[in-house]
Amino acid sequence: MIRGYAESENPTPVIQIYKQMHVSSILPDTHTYPFLLKAIAKSMAVKEGEMIHSVTIRNGFQSCVFAQNTLLHMYAACGLAESAHKLFGCMSERNLVSWNSVINGFATNACAELGALYLGRRVHVYIFKVGLHSNLHAANSLIDLYAKCGSIWEAHAVFDEMERRNVVSWTSLIVGLAVNGFGEDALELFGKLERERLIPSEITFVGVLYACSHCGMVDEGFEYFRRMREEYGIPPKIEHYGCLVDLLGRAGQVQKAHNFILSMPVKPNAVIWRTLLGACMIRKNLTLGEVARAELFRLEPKHSGDYVMISNLYASEGRWSDVHEVRTTMCRKGVKKAPGHSLVELRNCVHEFFMGDKSHPQTEEIYEKLEEMMMKLRLEGYSPRTSNVHADIEEEEKEKNLSYHSEKVAIAFALINTSPGTPIRVVKNLRVCGDCHLAIKLISKVYGREIIVRDRSRFHHFRDGLCSCKDYW
Repeated sequence: MIRGYAESENPTPVIQIYKQMHVSSILPDTHTYPFLLKAIAKSMAVKEGEMIHSVTIRNGFQSCVFAQNTLLHMYAACGLAESAHKLFGCMSERNLVSWNSVINGFATNACAELGALYLGRRVHVYIFKVGLHSNLHAANSLIDLYAKCGSIWEAHAVFDEMERRNVVSWTSLIVGLAVNGFGEDALELFGKLERERLIPSEITFVGVLYACSHCGMVDEGFEYFRRMREEYGIPPKIEHYGCLVDLLGRAGQVQKAHNFILSMPVKPNAVIWRTLLGACMIRKNLTLGEVARAELFRLEPKHSGDYVMISNLYASEGRWSDVHEVRTTMCRKGVKKAPGHSLVELRNCVHEFFMGDKSHPQTEEIYEKLEEMMMKLRLEGYSPRTSNVHADIEEEEKEKNLSYHSEKVAIAFALINTSPGTPIRVVKNLRVCGDCHLAIKLISKVYGREIIVRDRSRFHHFRDGLCSCKDYW
């Protein structure tokens, strides 16, 4: 019964079954624990997983590599990279599954866990020590890990050093390059893959289409889409159609994007309509924005980001009564806006900052550094883009508002606490606004730092006053 539920789409009853076993004094064995932990991983039931971990120790299973590997997978799947790493370090015996579980766990959660890069590098060292660097699966997982952490050149180095590669190796790097803003490099690598006579997968083409989208290569994107279907016989999935909607939207062809959605042979989901709404917000197309909003409110009426986007679109047109109506609707439906925040890591500790945040112990130093930053940026010709403030307030207040955006606060903190020349890594939960993008470009130049910012959809690599996205995001 436990196995059946663990492998089903609804694994939650497993936890209740386990509790009933415990009440009846029935102890799980080495065959039960793996399925029990698999169900817990799928349910993201962290507390129950930790409880079962302690039970396995009490019942003498800490030396069973099979049970330990399942625990490792559970921690990794639940996003607890540090717990997975601690367990991995305590294991008396490790096999290939152990190594793959811990690397895959870090890669899966790399976008959310700043510490994953540090831990991943340690695992990379271990792999060389035990001679697993030639293992194809381990190397592919490392490429994926480094790319998701924004360390694309480390990902490239792993790829270059591989004795043999498969299509997963190529795909991991193609997707990694695309997401990190190096679309042209991704397409060049795809050309090399074809010259090697490898057969690209559907995921490879997601990376290729994503690269085209973020480089503004509309015609090329549709040509790759045609080749995917006709030359490689790969039937398009919703992800491929989504990339093309994004491609048209980013290129400013919002009406064509909408027409394309209506012509799709598959039913558009919320992600498709959200992509269109995002394009409408950037291009200030209120008519189609309201069409996308209506579809989104029907499909996912509780998604706060959709309300924020349409509210910002109304604000950009000065329609403050509509802004008020959207906010009133949010309150009535109990929809709460997720506040923008930025994360930065310092000495294995992650620091979180919100706009205008003054809760940090170094607040005084941080805001002094912010003032210094703004002064230096103005000397470089920086002028705040107050159009990015979607509020009915005075111009001076808008400028002050912009200077306190969470990514600027996080960067000020990092400048204070890191050595000159050290790269700065920031993770933001929302899209970087145009003003912050301009400011961070100048900060990278003025302070001689590489600044890597992971926002809601991609990485931005800022260096010497330039960004890897080439201002196309």
